[in-house]
Amino acid sequence: QVQVVESGGGLVQSGGSLRLSCAASGRTFSNYSMGWFRQAPGKEREFVAAISWSGGTTYYANSVKGRFTISRDNAKNTVYLQMNSLKPEDTAVYYCTAPSLKTTAQATEGFFDYWGQGTQVTVSS
Repeated sequence: QVQVVESGGGLVQSGGSLRLSCAASGRTFSNYSMGWFRQAPGKEREFVAAISWSGGTTYYANSVKGRFTISRDNAKNTVYLQMNSLKPEDTAVYYCTAPSLKTTAQATEGFFDYWGQGTQVTVSS
């Protein structure tokens, strides 16, 4: 049973930083890409970032490019999302996700099969 568990959310002022972590279990972590999505109140869930199995390739939504960094530590079965220069519009529940297929990461929700429970990020102005 594949499980992903997020942590690290919280309340931060505009311009501040947070680092989210996602611990995965249930299979060989290093064989699969990973991703982060977010959902703000009243909005659809949207892609934030994804990373290849090796960490060598990363993808970002335009809205976070240059401010957020996705990374992974395969020895710790963990993927991270470093969020800098946070804005109020970054306020959302952030979800970690993993696919069931060993293929190139994609920026589409349908590519991913396993989802965490989410962690709340709130950015105050």
